[in-house]
Amino acid sequence: MPERKFTMALTPGSIGVKVGQRKAIELAHYFGFETVEAYARDLAELSDSELKDLRGEMASKHVAWAMAGLPVDFRRDEELFREGMKTLPEAARTLQRAGVTRLSTWLSPLHASLTYLQNFKQTSARLREIATVAEDHGLRFGLEYVGTKSLRMRQTHQFVHTMAETKELIAEIGKPNVGFVLDTWHWWTADETADDVLTLTNNDIVSCDLNDAPKDIPKEEQQDGSRELPLATGVIDVKPFLEALVKIGYDGPIRAEPFNKTLNDMADEDACAAVAEAMRKAFALVA
Repeated sequence: MPERKFTMALTPGSIGVKVGQRKAIELAHYFGFETVEAYARDLAELSDSELKDLRGEMASKHVAWAMAGLPVDFRRDEELFREGMKTLPEAARTLQRAGVTRLSTWLSPLHASLTYLQNFKQTSARLREIATVAEDHGLRFGLEYVGTKSLRMRQTHQFVHTMAETKELIAEIGKPNVGFVLDTWHWWTADETADDVLTLTNNDIVSCDLNDAPKDIPKEEQQDGSRELPLATGVIDVKPFLEALVKIGYDGPIRAEPFNKTLNDMADEDACAAVAEAMRKAFALVA
């Protein structure tokens, strides 16, 4: 196996840690994370010289940027989408000034009123607008499909929830900076394998999530908001997933996103320590 190029990322909100940008960087450094989520809102408050100092501090601590979350809700009504689009150019400029190169969001696998085709047309058009702004500011744009069956069955109409369908959506968007956010949870719930990951290249993947699933619950009954840290149960075999990422030379961030109540109830430092330990054990599978 070649050596891994991907990085261990800290995204505090994913583990119930509510802190600002500077504290997130401090926690990432202290607990050995290699990359950290970027907060456009916090970074917007910094001048160019302050951003330069912050980037110098990060370099001295060997912490780089992971990704930033998309500040636009494209899943609901047109008015809400347009309001978000008004703020996106400035947020994208801020991220570019800070040296951030990756932007990510998720796709809802269901809709109350739009059929699959109607949703596909609306979503691809909106995401094309977002991707254009992102591209203008040097940002790659990642889309996370949601494979959880118990979630997508809650509404009348289902939508994109597999890697194959997301490939079709990305092709329809037609922008070179658009790619995947891969999550072991959704990869597993979508009944995909390492061979599916091997159909992608490094350039196809913007970010990744690493999670496990609770024991003794059938896959189709698993709940999206109740997951486990990597290797906690072994229900999701993360080794072939990580091996595939190594083989294709994926060099982006990987975070844990367990939506786990026990973890969320921990003190910030304890939660970061638990996540770092789980991530290191998972990464050791392909060391």
